[in-house]
Amino acid sequence: MKKVTEGLKAVAESVALCRPDVISAYPITPQTHIVEELAQIVADGKLKCEFINVESEFSAASTVLGASAAGARAYTATSSQGLLLMMEVLYNMAGMRLPVVITDANRAVSAPINIWSDWQDAITVRDAGLIMMYAEDNQDCCDMHYQAFKIAEDPDVQLPVMVNMDGFILTHAFDPIDFPSQADVDKYLPKYKPLDFLSANNPRSFGLMGGPDRYLETRYAMAETFKSITPVILKAADDFKKMFGRYSGGMIEEYRMEDAETVLVSMGSTISDLKEAVDTMREKGKKIGVLKIRILRPYPAAEIKKALGKCKRVICVEKAISLGGPGILAAELKSAIYANANKPEVSNFIIGLGGRDVKQEHIFELVEKAEKGVCETEFIGLDKKLVEEMDK
Repeated sequence: MKKVTEGLKAVAESVALCRPDVISAYPITPQTHIVEELAQIVADGKLKCEFINVESEFSAASTVLGASAAGARAYTATSSQGLLLMMEVLYNMAGMRLPVVITDANRAVSAPINIWSDWQDAITVRDAGLIMMYAEDNQDCCDMHYQAFKIAEDPDVQLPVMVNMDGFILTHAFDPIDFPSQADVDKYLPKYKPLDFLSANNPRSFGLMGGPDRYLETRYAMAETFKSITPVILKAADDFKKMFGRYSGGMIEEYRMEDAETVLVSMGSTISDLKEAVDTMREKGKKIGVLKIRILRPYPAAEIKKALGKCKRVICVEKAISLGGPGILAAELKSAIYANANKPEVSNFIIGLGGRDVKQEHIFELVEKAEKGVCETEFIGLDKKLVEEMDK
Protein backbone atom coordinates (compact mmCIF):
# COMPACT_ATOMS: atom_id res chain seq x y z
CA MET A 1 0.00 0.00 0.00
CA LYS A 2 1.34 3.42 -0.98
CA LYS A 3 0.43 6.67 0.74
CA VAL A 4 1.91 10.09 1.36
CA THR A 5 2.80 10.65 4.99
CA GLU A 6 5.27 12.38 7.30
CA GLY A 7 8.61 10.65 7.81
CA LEU A 8 8.16 10.18 11.55
CA LYS A 9 4.67 8.72 11.16
CA ALA A 10 5.93 6.46 8.39
CA VAL A 11 8.57 5.11 10.76
CA ALA A 12 5.94 4.58 13.46
CA GLU A 13 3.74 2.60 11.07
CA SER A 14 6.72 0.54 9.93
CA VAL A 15 7.73 -0.23 13.52
CA ALA A 16 4.13 -1.23 14.32
CA LEU A 17 4.21 -3.70 11.40
CA CYS A 18 7.21 -5.33 13.12
CA ARG A 19 4.96 -6.13 16.12
CA PRO A 20 7.17 -4.99 19.03
CA ASP A 21 6.08 -6.32 22.43
CA VAL A 22 7.33 -3.32 24.40
CA ILE A 23 7.82 0.33 23.41
CA SER A 24 9.20 2.93 25.78
CA ALA A 25 10.29 6.46 24.99
CA TYR A 26 10.48 10.02 26.16
CA PRO A 27 9.56 12.92 23.84
CA ILE A 28 12.32 15.05 22.35
CA THR A 29 12.38 17.15 19.19
CA PRO A 30 12.54 16.08 16.40
CA GLN A 31 11.62 12.43 17.11
CA THR A 32 8.45 12.96 19.18
CA HIS A 33 5.92 12.17 16.45
CA ILE A 34 7.24 8.60 16.22
CA VAL A 35 6.26 7.69 19.77
CA GLU A 36 3.11 9.81 19.68
CA GLU A 37 1.91 7.88 16.65
CA LEU A 38 2.92 4.53 18.15
CA ALA A 39 1.09 5.42 21.38
CA GLN A 40 -2.03 6.15 19.32
CA ILE A 41 -1.70 2.90 17.37
CA VAL A 42 -1.46 0.96 20.64
CA ALA A 43 -4.33 2.92 22.25
CA ASP A 44 -6.53 2.22 19.22
CA GLY A 45 -5.95 -1.51 19.64
CA LYS A 46 -4.17 -1.85 16.29
CA LEU A 47 -1.01 -3.18 17.95
CA LYS A 48 -0.87 -5.52 20.93
CA CYS A 49 2.03 -3.98 22.79
CA GLU A 50 3.00 -2.57 26.17
CA PHE A 51 3.63 1.16 25.73
CA ILE A 52 5.48 2.51 28.77
CA ASN A 53 5.71 6.23 29.51
CA VAL A 54 8.85 7.20 31.41
CA GLU A 55 10.44 10.31 32.87
CA SER A 56 13.64 10.46 30.81
CA GLU A 57 15.57 8.92 27.95
CA PHE A 58 17.76 7.11 30.46
CA SER A 59 14.61 5.47 31.81
CA ALA A 60 13.36 4.66 28.29
CA ALA A 61 16.60 2.90 27.42
CA SER A 62 16.60 1.07 30.76
CA THR A 63 13.01 -0.05 30.21
CA VAL A 64 13.61 -1.56 26.77
CA LEU A 65 16.82 -3.14 28.05
CA GLY A 66 14.83 -4.88 30.77
CA ALA A 67 12.07 -5.84 28.36
CA SER A 68 14.56 -7.35 25.92
CA ALA A 69 16.30 -9.23 28.75
CA ALA A 70 12.89 -10.72 29.60
CA GLY A 71 12.49 -11.97 26.01
CA ALA A 72 10.40 -9.18 24.45
CA ARG A 73 10.87 -7.54 21.06
CA ALA A 74 11.65 -4.00 22.21
CA TYR A 75 11.86 -0.57 20.58
CA THR A 76 12.62 3.03 21.49
CA ALA A 77 13.39 6.32 19.74
CA THR A 78 15.29 9.45 20.67
CA SER A 79 17.47 12.33 19.49
CA SER A 80 20.45 14.51 20.42
CA GLN A 81 20.86 15.01 24.19
CA GLY A 82 18.32 12.25 24.68
CA LEU A 83 20.60 9.76 22.94
CA LEU A 84 23.57 10.94 25.00
CA LEU A 85 21.50 10.47 28.17
CA MET A 86 20.97 6.86 27.03
CA MET A 87 24.67 6.31 26.46
CA GLU A 88 25.44 4.40 29.68
CA VAL A 89 22.53 2.05 28.98
CA LEU A 90 23.54 1.57 25.34
CA TYR A 91 26.89 0.14 26.40
CA ASN A 92 25.07 -2.23 28.77
CA MET A 93 22.51 -3.16 26.11
CA ALA A 94 25.25 -4.15 23.68
CA GLY A 95 27.36 -5.86 26.32
CA MET A 96 24.36 -7.96 27.39
CA ARG A 97 23.73 -8.83 23.71
CA LEU A 98 20.16 -7.52 23.66
CA PRO A 99 18.60 -6.99 20.19
CA VAL A 100 16.74 -3.70 20.81
CA VAL A 101 15.96 -1.45 17.83
CA ILE A 102 16.39 2.30 18.27
CA THR A 103 15.53 5.17 15.95
CA ASP A 104 17.65 8.29 16.27
CA ALA A 105 16.32 11.45 14.65
CA ASN A 106 19.77 12.97 14.16
CA ARG A 107 20.09 16.39 15.76
CA ALA A 108 22.91 18.71 16.79
CA VAL A 109 24.20 18.58 20.37
CA SER A 110 24.15 21.70 22.56
CA ALA A 111 25.62 24.20 23.36
CA PRO A 112 24.50 26.45 21.81
CA ILE A 113 20.98 25.03 21.90
CA ASN A 114 20.09 23.75 18.46
CA ILE A 115 17.22 21.49 17.40
CA TRP A 116 18.27 21.04 13.77
CA SER A 117 20.07 18.19 12.10
CA ASP A 118 23.63 16.97 12.00
CA TRP A 119 25.27 13.67 12.95
CA GLN A 120 26.99 14.64 16.19
CA ASP A 121 24.64 12.72 18.48
CA ALA A 122 24.92 9.31 16.81
CA ILE A 123 28.59 9.65 15.93
CA THR A 124 29.30 10.22 19.63
CA VAL A 125 27.93 6.77 20.56
CA ARG A 126 29.43 4.86 17.64
CA ASP A 127 31.72 2.82 19.92
CA ALA A 128 28.97 1.55 22.24
CA GLY A 129 28.49 -1.70 20.32
CA LEU A 130 25.43 -0.87 18.23
CA ILE A 131 24.90 -1.73 14.59
CA MET A 132 24.39 1.67 12.94
CA MET A 133 22.33 2.36 9.79
CA TYR A 134 21.96 5.72 7.97
CA ALA A 135 18.90 6.44 5.82
CA GLU A 136 19.04 8.57 2.68
CA ASP A 137 15.27 9.09 2.39
CA ASN A 138 12.09 8.10 4.19
CA GLN A 139 11.40 4.97 2.14
CA ASP A 140 14.95 3.88 2.87
CA CYS A 141 14.37 4.59 6.56
CA CYS A 142 11.17 2.55 6.73
CA ASP A 143 12.76 -0.38 4.93
CA MET A 144 15.71 -0.25 7.34
CA HIS A 145 13.46 -0.86 10.33
CA TYR A 146 12.12 -4.19 9.06
CA GLN A 147 15.69 -5.25 8.38
CA ALA A 148 16.96 -3.83 11.69
CA PHE A 149 14.79 -6.18 13.75
CA LYS A 150 15.74 -9.12 11.54
CA ILE A 151 19.46 -8.38 11.86
CA ALA A 152 19.39 -7.61 15.59
CA GLU A 153 17.51 -10.81 16.43
CA ASP A 154 19.62 -13.10 14.26
CA PRO A 155 21.08 -15.83 16.52
CA ASP A 156 24.59 -15.01 15.29
CA VAL A 157 24.20 -11.29 16.08
CA GLN A 158 22.05 -10.50 19.16
CA LEU A 159 23.03 -6.82 19.29
CA PRO A 160 21.08 -3.54 19.32
CA VAL A 161 20.56 -1.74 16.00
CA MET A 162 20.18 2.03 15.61
CA VAL A 163 18.51 3.47 12.51
CA ASN A 164 19.53 7.07 11.87
CA MET A 165 17.35 9.57 10.02
CA ASP A 166 18.22 13.26 9.64
CA GLY A 167 16.06 15.48 11.80
CA PHE A 168 13.51 17.69 9.97
CA ILE A 169 15.13 16.96 6.59
CA LEU A 170 13.57 13.50 6.75
CA THR A 171 11.57 13.37 9.97
CA HIS A 172 9.11 16.11 9.03
CA ALA A 173 9.15 15.66 5.24
CA PHE A 174 6.06 14.21 3.56
CA ASP A 175 6.85 11.50 1.02
CA PRO A 176 5.04 8.68 -0.78
CA ILE A 177 5.83 5.52 1.18
CA ASP A 178 5.27 1.95 0.04
CA PHE A 179 4.11 -0.01 3.10
CA PRO A 180 4.09 -3.81 2.93
CA SER A 181 1.15 -5.82 4.22
CA GLN A 182 1.15 -7.15 7.77
CA ALA A 183 1.07 -10.70 6.39
CA ASP A 184 4.22 -10.13 4.33
CA VAL A 185 6.06 -8.51 7.23
CA ASP A 186 5.11 -11.46 9.43
CA LYS A 187 6.66 -13.79 6.85
CA TYR A 188 9.82 -11.71 6.62
CA LEU A 189 10.05 -11.08 10.36
CA PRO A 190 8.54 -13.98 12.34
CA LYS A 191 7.71 -13.74 16.01
CA TYR A 192 10.84 -13.20 18.08
CA LYS A 193 12.20 -16.29 19.79
CA PRO A 194 14.93 -15.19 22.23
CA LEU A 195 17.88 -17.47 22.77
CA ASP A 196 18.20 -16.64 26.44
CA PHE A 197 16.01 -14.51 28.69
CA LEU A 198 15.03 -13.81 32.27
CA SER A 199 12.28 -16.04 33.63
CA ALA A 200 11.09 -17.06 37.08
CA ASN A 201 10.96 -20.64 35.82
CA ASN A 202 14.47 -20.55 34.37
CA PRO A 203 16.53 -17.97 36.29
CA ARG A 204 19.40 -16.19 34.55
CA SER A 205 21.76 -13.32 35.28
CA PHE A 206 22.66 -10.54 32.85
CA GLY A 207 25.40 -7.94 33.14
CA LEU A 208 27.38 -9.62 35.90
CA MET A 209 30.68 -8.34 37.25
CA GLY A 210 33.48 -8.90 34.74
CA GLY A 211 36.85 -8.39 36.34
CA PRO A 212 40.28 -8.33 34.70
CA ASP A 213 40.05 -12.12 34.35
CA ARG A 214 37.17 -11.98 31.83
CA TYR A 215 36.38 -8.43 30.64
CA LEU A 216 38.98 -8.54 27.85
CA GLU A 217 37.54 -11.79 26.51
CA THR A 218 34.00 -10.37 26.56
CA ARG A 219 34.96 -7.37 24.46
CA TYR A 220 36.96 -9.63 22.15
CA ALA A 221 33.87 -11.80 21.61
CA MET A 222 31.85 -8.70 20.68
CA ALA A 223 34.57 -7.52 18.29
CA GLU A 224 34.61 -10.93 16.63
CA THR A 225 30.84 -10.82 16.24
CA PHE A 226 31.08 -7.50 14.41
CA LYS A 227 33.50 -9.12 11.96
CA SER A 228 30.82 -11.66 11.03
CA ILE A 229 27.74 -9.39 10.85
CA THR A 230 28.13 -8.26 7.21
CA PRO A 231 26.76 -11.51 5.70
CA VAL A 232 23.71 -11.24 7.98
CA ILE A 233 23.10 -7.64 6.82
CA LEU A 234 23.42 -8.64 3.17
CA LYS A 235 21.11 -11.63 3.60
CA ALA A 236 18.49 -9.45 5.29
CA ALA A 237 18.61 -7.13 2.26
CA ASP A 238 18.41 -10.02 -0.21
CA ASP A 239 15.49 -11.59 1.64
CA PHE A 240 13.79 -8.18 1.72
CA LYS A 241 14.12 -7.86 -2.05
CA LYS A 242 12.68 -11.34 -2.59
CA MET A 243 9.73 -10.57 -0.35
CA PHE A 244 8.99 -6.94 -1.28
CA GLY A 245 10.50 -6.53 -4.74
CA ARG A 246 13.06 -3.81 -4.06
CA TYR A 247 16.67 -3.85 -2.90
CA SER A 248 16.98 -1.51 0.04
CA GLY A 249 20.04 -2.65 1.88
CA GLY A 250 23.68 -3.57 1.77
CA MET A 251 26.71 -1.92 3.34
CA ILE A 252 27.42 0.77 0.74
CA GLU A 253 25.88 2.08 -2.47
CA GLU A 254 27.72 3.37 -5.53
CA TYR A 255 26.32 6.13 -7.75
CA ARG A 256 27.82 6.99 -11.14
CA MET A 257 31.18 5.55 -10.11
CA GLU A 258 31.88 3.37 -13.14
CA ASP A 259 34.62 5.73 -14.42
CA ALA A 260 34.81 8.25 -11.59
CA GLU A 261 38.15 9.91 -10.94
CA THR A 262 36.69 11.90 -8.02
CA VAL A 263 34.30 10.33 -5.49
CA LEU A 264 32.21 12.15 -2.89
CA VAL A 265 31.64 10.04 0.23
CA SER A 266 28.95 10.69 2.83
CA MET A 267 25.89 9.28 4.64
CA GLY A 268 22.24 10.01 5.28
CA SER A 269 20.16 12.59 3.44
CA THR A 270 23.31 14.43 2.34
CA ILE A 271 23.68 11.72 -0.30
CA SER A 272 20.67 13.10 -2.20
CA ASP A 273 22.31 16.54 -2.34
CA LEU A 274 25.56 15.02 -3.58
CA LYS A 275 23.80 12.97 -6.26
CA GLU A 276 22.09 16.07 -7.63
CA ALA A 277 25.39 17.97 -7.73
CA VAL A 278 27.15 15.04 -9.39
CA ASP A 279 24.48 14.87 -12.10
CA THR A 280 25.13 18.54 -12.86
CA MET A 281 28.92 18.09 -12.89
CA ARG A 282 28.62 15.00 -15.09
CA GLU A 283 26.76 17.10 -17.66
CA LYS A 284 29.82 19.38 -17.71
CA GLY A 285 32.16 16.47 -18.34
CA LYS A 286 33.52 15.79 -14.84
CA LYS A 287 34.18 12.12 -14.04
CA ILE A 288 32.70 12.17 -10.57
CA GLY A 289 30.56 9.84 -8.48
CA VAL A 290 29.08 9.28 -5.02
CA LEU A 291 29.72 6.54 -2.47
CA LYS A 292 27.00 6.18 0.14
CA ILE A 293 27.96 4.61 3.44
CA ARG A 294 24.75 2.92 4.50
CA ILE A 295 26.13 0.98 7.48
CA LEU A 296 28.61 2.78 9.74
CA ARG A 297 28.95 -0.10 12.20
CA PRO A 298 30.16 -2.66 11.41
CA TYR A 299 32.41 -0.42 9.36
CA PRO A 300 32.41 -1.58 5.71
CA ALA A 301 36.19 -1.21 5.25
CA ALA A 302 36.59 -3.96 2.65
CA GLU A 303 33.69 -2.66 0.56
CA ILE A 304 34.99 0.91 0.73
CA LYS A 305 38.52 -0.15 -0.18
CA LYS A 306 37.26 -2.00 -3.23
CA ALA A 307 34.92 0.81 -4.33
CA LEU A 308 37.59 3.51 -4.07
CA GLY A 309 40.48 1.45 -5.43
CA LYS A 310 40.66 3.09 -8.86
CA CYS A 311 39.73 6.73 -8.22
CA LYS A 312 42.25 9.57 -7.98
CA ARG A 313 40.52 11.70 -5.40
CA VAL A 314 38.19 11.06 -2.45
CA ILE A 315 36.17 13.88 -0.90
CA CYS A 316 34.66 13.10 2.49
CA VAL A 317 31.62 15.24 3.29
CA GLU A 318 30.51 14.95 6.90
CA LYS A 319 28.07 16.60 9.30
CA ALA A 320 29.97 16.04 12.55
CA ILE A 321 33.25 17.24 14.03
CA SER A 322 35.77 15.80 16.46
CA LEU A 323 36.97 18.99 18.11
CA GLY A 324 40.75 19.00 18.27
CA GLY A 325 40.98 15.97 16.00
CA PRO A 326 40.63 14.97 12.36
CA GLY A 327 37.35 14.50 10.52
CA ILE A 328 35.73 11.40 12.01
CA LEU A 329 34.47 9.82 8.82
CA ALA A 330 37.56 10.94 6.89
CA ALA A 331 39.90 9.25 9.38
CA GLU A 332 37.98 6.01 9.01
CA LEU A 333 38.02 6.32 5.22
CA LYS A 334 41.78 6.69 5.26
CA SER A 335 42.12 3.61 7.46
CA ALA A 336 40.05 1.63 4.95
CA ILE A 337 41.96 2.64 1.81
CA TYR A 338 45.52 3.15 3.05
CA ALA A 339 46.59 -0.28 1.78
CA ASN A 340 45.34 0.32 -1.77
CA ALA A 341 48.10 0.10 -4.35
CA ASN A 342 46.64 3.24 -5.90
CA LYS A 343 46.21 5.56 -2.91
CA PRO A 344 43.72 8.34 -3.74
CA GLU A 345 44.01 11.80 -2.24
CA VAL A 346 41.55 12.24 0.65
CA SER A 347 40.06 15.66 1.39
CA ASN A 348 37.70 16.33 4.27
CA PHE A 349 34.95 18.93 4.52
CA ILE A 350 32.62 19.71 7.43
CA ILE A 351 29.25 20.91 6.19
CA GLY A 352 25.69 21.43 7.39
CA LEU A 353 26.35 21.51 11.16
CA GLY A 354 23.36 22.56 13.23
CA GLY A 355 21.04 22.32 10.24
CA ARG A 356 22.92 24.78 8.01
CA ASP A 357 21.62 24.36 4.45
CA VAL A 358 23.76 22.21 2.19
CA LYS A 359 23.57 24.11 -1.09
CA GLN A 360 24.67 23.00 -4.52
CA GLU A 361 27.20 25.83 -4.69
CA HIS A 362 28.76 24.50 -1.48
CA ILE A 363 29.30 21.09 -3.11
CA PHE A 364 30.73 22.67 -6.26
CA GLU A 365 33.04 24.75 -4.03
CA LEU A 366 34.43 21.82 -2.07
CA VAL A 367 35.03 19.81 -5.25
CA GLU A 368 36.92 22.76 -6.73
CA LYS A 369 39.01 23.11 -3.58
CA ALA A 370 39.85 19.40 -3.48
CA GLU A 371 40.87 19.42 -7.13
CA LYS A 372 43.49 22.08 -6.30
CA GLY A 373 45.01 20.04 -3.47
CA VAL A 374 44.22 17.98 -0.38
CA CYS A 375 42.03 19.79 2.17
CA GLU A 376 42.18 18.74 5.80
CA THR A 377 38.99 19.23 7.87
CA GLU A 378 37.84 22.42 6.16
CA PHE A 379 34.48 24.02 6.98
CA ILE A 380 32.20 24.87 4.06
CA GLY A 381 29.32 27.37 4.17
CA LEU A 382 30.69 29.56 6.95
CA ASP A 383 29.32 33.07 7.47
CA LYS A 384 32.69 34.80 7.45
CA LYS A 385 31.32 38.08 8.84
CA LEU A 386 29.85 36.22 11.81
CA VAL A 387 33.15 34.41 12.34
CA GLU A 388 34.96 37.78 12.42
CA GLU A 389 32.47 39.16 14.94
CA MET A 390 32.88 36.09 17.17
CA ASP A 391 36.67 36.45 17.02
CA LYS A 392 36.33 39.98 18.41
